[in-house]
Amino acid sequence: METHQARQGGAAAGKLWGGRFTKTTAPEAEAFHSSIAFDWRLYREDIRASQAHARMLARCGLITPAEADAICAGLAGIAADIEAGQVAFSPADEDIHMLVERLLTERIGDIAKKLHTARSRNDQVATDTRLWVMGAIQRLDGALRRLQQTLVQLAETHRDVVMPGYTHLQRAQPVLLAHHLLAYFEMFQRDRERLADCRQRTAVSPLGAGALAGVTHPIDRWATARELGFAEVAANSIDAVSDRDFVIELLAALALVMMHVSRLCEEVVLWSSAEFGFVELDDAYSTGSSIMPQKKNPDIAELARGKTGRVYGHLMGLLTVMKGLPLAYNKDMQEDKEALFDAVDTVLGCLGAVEPMLATLKVRADRTLAATRDGFLNATDLADYLVKKGLPFRDAHGVAGQAVLAAIRAGKRLEELSLEEFRQLSPLIEADVYEVLDVRQCIAARRSLGGTAPAEVEKGLERAKKLLAQAGSPGGA
Repeated sequence: METHQARQGGAAAGKLWGGRFTKTTAPEAEAFHSSIAFDWRLYREDIRASQAHARMLARCGLITPAEADAICAGLAGIAADIEAGQVAFSPADEDIHMLVERLLTERIGDIAKKLHTARSRNDQVATDTRLWVMGAIQRLDGALRRLQQTLVQLAETHRDVVMPGYTHLQRAQPVLLAHHLLAYFEMFQRDRERLADCRQRTAVSPLGAGALAGVTHPIDRWATARELGFAEVAANSIDAVSDRDFVIELLAALALVMMHVSRLCEEVVLWSSAEFGFVELDDAYSTGSSIMPQKKNPDIAELARGKTGRVYGHLMGLLTVMKGLPLAYNKDMQEDKEALFDAVDTVLGCLGAVEPMLATLKVRADRTLAATRDGFLNATDLADYLVKKGLPFRDAHGVAGQAVLAAIRAGKRLEELSLEEFRQLSPLIEADVYEVLDVRQCIAARRSLGGTAPAEVEKGLERAKKLLAQAGSPGGA
């Protein structure tokens, strides 16, 4: 009863928005809707945007230059205190924006109350989030680039290593390991390009849109946009504050990053098994068993594979949050922050662990080459050989299939069949067939653009190195 009575008196105590309220916020309500436990991470962006806003207000004559200087200096002091761990984050402050404004008021007095002129928390949080996403994309691009560099280094070091290429996880055709690794380089290159595209759509300033309808003061939205590094200004004030599609777009791009990381890690798990034995992981990036002393587990690869679902979940969660919201801002949109922060943290963590795991693994070229000897990986080459002799491909495919069946029944490899056995299948087959069936010749023959022939793989390596040498990230992010 005492608690209930305490809620009856006075406006919402200490709240910057409390003028029309006659009760204090219930503790359980305050704890429920407070976001400062996670959105404190926006403090740098919030302070930076507030400083730009103050300077713009002064240039537009809405506050004096001296007031702007005092506000900016006070904000810089708050940033320093947060960096030094001297600021406590309390649910009573609701969010990072209110905390900063409260601290600024305590520091410089009533001048701080002028800072919120011509802005709302709605355009403030949208601005801060966009700035944070732009910075996150830069960090993500750097991590992806480092992973690409490692893939290129592995490909160059093992440029002559032969391995089976697979379809349906069945041995299909021989390829160079370098060719296989460069396939992942291309996937991650597209990931970087998607992030750069996302950054372009994120670099649009909402500041000055107000709560939803714009503001009545003569402000200069382009001035704050330019100072903060935005390329554009939001053209519609309602849209500026009411959508989080840029966050969803980033999460979608990160889901694709993790899909590619997961596929790569799945192959590392397979390749490091005794059944494959293609690679050996470094002890520093493996773990053991609590009961089986012999075990060497690919836990880094497995955990990165598992965390893919976590990032997918954040994407689906935020899509679901946003799907039914009427314009403009709704409190539901507060749910974007935890999804955003955790997804970025997860991807950066995975990239930071997977890259050195790859850089330190050992390739067992003897095992990869031996795996190409069985499974009739040169059967397509026999069919192509017959095509060059004038046989239609479908007929040549049938002859090659019959040759495989004959080899299976004889317990032989395809290249171990005698010329007489071959000629029983087709009189077009001559002694030169054995050159065609050699595994390295199978690889060398695939000289089509982007193929696995050594010369094409060298072109792929040169392309990769040129892309890595380009300044910045794809698209200028």
